[in-house]
Amino acid sequence: MKPTLTIEDLCAEAAKFAEIESLYDEPVLYGVTDGKAVGTYLEHKFIAYLAQNYSSQQGNSASGIDLPDLEVDIKVTSVKQPQSSCPFRSATQKVFGLGYHLLIFVYDKYDDSANRTGRLNMQHTIFVDRSKTADFQTTKGIIDILNREGNHDDIIAFIMERNLPVDEIGANQLAERIIDSPPNQGYLTISNALQWRLQYSRVIQQAGSISGIFRIR
Repeated sequence: MKPTLTIEDLCAEAAKFAEIESLYDEPVLYGVTDGKAVGTYLEHKFIAYLAQNYSSQQGNSASGIDLPDLEVDIKVTSVKQPQSSCPFRSATQKVFGLGYHLLIFVYDKYDDSANRTGRLNMQHTIFVDRSKTADFQTTKGIIDILNREGNHDDIIAFIMERNLPVDEIGANQLAERIIDSPPNQGYLTISNALQWRLQYSRVIQQAGSISGIFRIR
């Protein structure tokens, strides 16, 4: 029986994997410029790498994340524009976080024209606890309002000013939840869209200096 994968194991294996991958020349990646294709390649390769030694539930379209038993989604992004998309569930994700952890691989792709191979030089490998996955500016604004004795009406006004994708009833419910249980400071930049657009520059900068954002490698 293979041991069950833990968060600690995942982070240790991600560091090893990133080191190995940074030295690996892959013909399949030569000339590939589509970030989604590169991300799919690396995610599948890493999950297969984990499956060699650990037992874990793999994601599916229903769960929406790559490692549902650990509540971790794997994100792969170029260092040139560190961002990716994720499924939109509700406006509350922007305030209270995505609801799951993130394991982020940030690469710089290099093509060797002589050998017709591509290489992903892994620049950063970062684990973000789900408690830190809300939007930075939204949570900062809410925390500032609450610290200045803001009330329910102030929170409603802020939600409307920020154009959160929520109707009047939803805004009232969200404001009540915020008053009852103020959010943690988030560190992602989350743009409104049919899918959330996540941007990672801040977590790359803050990794290792903020509790809940770990620089694995």
